[in-house]
Amino acid sequence: MNASGSAPLGANSEVGQLRAVLLHRPGDELKRLTPRNNDQLLFDGLPWVDRAQEEHDAFADVLRSRGVEVLLLSELLTETLAASGAARMQGIGAAVDPRKLGHTLAQELAAHLRGVPAQDLSTILTAGMTFDELPVAASSASLVRRMHHGGDFVIDPLPNLLFTRDSSVWIGPRVAITSLALPARVRETSLTDIIYAHHPRFRGARRAYESHTAPVEGGDVLLLAPGVVAVGVGERTTPAGAEALARSVFEDELAHTVLVVPIAQSRASMHLDTVCTMVDHDAVVMYPVIQDTLSAFTIHREDKGVSIRGADPFLIAAAEAMGIGKLRVIDTGLDNVTAEREQWDDGNNTLALAPGVVVAYERNAETNARLEASGIEVLRIAGSELGSGRGGPRCMSCPVARDSL
Repeated sequence: MNASGSAPLGANSEVGQLRAVLLHRPGDELKRLTPRNNDQLLFDGLPWVDRAQEEHDAFADVLRSRGVEVLLLSELLTETLAASGAARMQGIGAAVDPRKLGHTLAQELAAHLRGVPAQDLSTILTAGMTFDELPVAASSASLVRRMHHGGDFVIDPLPNLLFTRDSSVWIGPRVAITSLALPARVRETSLTDIIYAHHPRFRGARRAYESHTAPVEGGDVLLLAPGVVAVGVGERTTPAGAEALARSVFEDELAHTVLVVPIAQSRASMHLDTVCTMVDHDAVVMYPVIQDTLSAFTIHREDKGVSIRGADPFLIAAAEAMGIGKLRVIDTGLDNVTAEREQWDDGNNTLALAPGVVVAYERNAETNARLEASGIEVLRIAGSELGSGRGGPRCMSCPVARDSL
């Protein structure tokens, strides 16, 4: 523990004892989803928001029952906006887009938001604002305002903020603010950025990987072992992003090996953690369809730059980089149909609370049974509504403090 009584920030694995985690309790941003916009906002359906909140509260309670400090993003954001004028300016600047609103309306809206109470501003930055919700005094001379329908968004909502894994990731004692690929999610990093920069809980936190020239998302980043990082490249993370992250963590001496893992560019496998997650220091749960075909390029830090090898079979390359004989593999089903169904329902997307202890969606009965048969303790949570954005317990959590392995 540090002087404040909180666990030291940082993580060097996926499975070290979890001490503190950042979650986002779903809120009004999910109520913005309609049949017209849910595809654009990356949801496969319209979640029942009250039930999604109940499921998320139960998830948080499971974590607390195991001694994990749960930090809620909306609470941290409100506290940050109340304490820091710079954070307020940064959040408003990211949300109010003159290219969309025109210079005059954007200026007026930004001026209005600067005077809004922190709690209300936090809600606006996460749930968005429609033209109907603009302050009455906002420019009636604005052509933009006159030509938009009242329900159109002045500030877009962020329903995917639920998946806190993607916008930041701790690698060793440093936090990397990522660069999200799709327009519906780009602004999420502005909120995590101001929290890490200005909230007292993260005072003194150092950054890793601040280059936003190419997309990297946290769901593609697995900390296989101390000094060994796997980065998926597919729908969301590009080869350029993976290479930039690798060179950054080498320069900061946060890792000696990065495995770059090509995955299918599809909705079902949008991130590496939708097909593979760590459940013990030497074990993964993995979608069996890709077990024999998943490959990796091994980037290794050298005295004079880097070396790149591969592509080689992922399981072999990972075990070699981790310094173990073999990775244990637990797959998601005995037959192809079950495996495909449970992979789609985030059966591979588990959150480890400690070596051999994971949180998983209860509906993936076959995968959970196979995990338990392999000696893994499974803490089941409901996810019928939470899963409509295609994300499981790992997607919904950003560990900010784990015990080192």
